[in-house]
Amino acid sequence: MYYACMVALQIRDVPEDVRRTLAEQAARRGQSLQAFLLNLVSDEARRASNLAVLGRFADRTDGSALSAAEMSRSLDEARAERDRR
Repeated sequence: MYYACMVALQIRDVPEDVRRTLAEQAARRGQSLQAFLLNLVSDEARRASNLAVLGRFADRTDGSALSAAEMSRSLDEARAERDRR
């Protein structure tokens, strides 16, 4: 069984205007400042994990080298050919 360990983080020397802005954003979302900041930190950690996964595939050459526009044109042509049959 896996038990998650929770830790406390502390940020020192936060300017008052920054704290106030973050608190206002949290209030607009109906969250406490702590919940709001935990979501921000969690999202950042998730993005870092996603970038690491994408980085592992960056050098692969077995996929398509087409741009999005070229891929869209290619699909449109293939669909048109299918519909002509």
